[in-house]
Amino acid sequence: MRPDLILVDLSLKESQGIDLIKEVDKSKNPIPMLVLSMHDEAIHAERCILAGAKGYIMKQEASESVIEALRHILAGNIYVSSKIMNKMVGKLTGKLGSADISATNRLTNRELEVLTLIGKGLTAAEIAEKLHISAKTIGTYRERLKEKLELKHGAELVRYAVLWVEFRMP
Repeated sequence: MRPDLILVDLSLKESQGIDLIKEVDKSKNPIPMLVLSMHDEAIHAERCILAGAKGYIMKQEASESVIEALRHILAGNIYVSSKIMNKMVGKLTGKLGSADISATNRLTNRELEVLTLIGKGLTAAEIAEKLHISAKTIGTYRERLKEKLELKHGAELVRYAVLWVEFRMP
């Protein structure tokens, strides 16, 4: 069977939805994907589009918006909210200054994943096991996160991560 479209959620049990998007997009015959997620579009929409999704919509959007997004994608277009489209066009045209880009938007997908796991209370060893990388590599990610987020100490990073999870992640 060959579906016309795949609906993807970013929160999967054993992996990240963004990894699934990349995997499908790399396949011989990629299928258009619409991300339907509870996660903040300001953080995740552009990442999903860059990974290969054709659209991103928040779960709390009205059902009419979902139908519109499906039709738009099946017609061969990309669908994101006007807020996200303006942000992306601003970046492309250079009319969005670096001050307009939040610190978390400068993080890579993996750095954002590590930040989230720190905020959920996982230790470096637990994060390393979950991501199938070494604990030393987690230490490197922690240092990069502190630098990019302009934090001085590990305790500040943990506090930031906990607040990130509490207030930015549903």
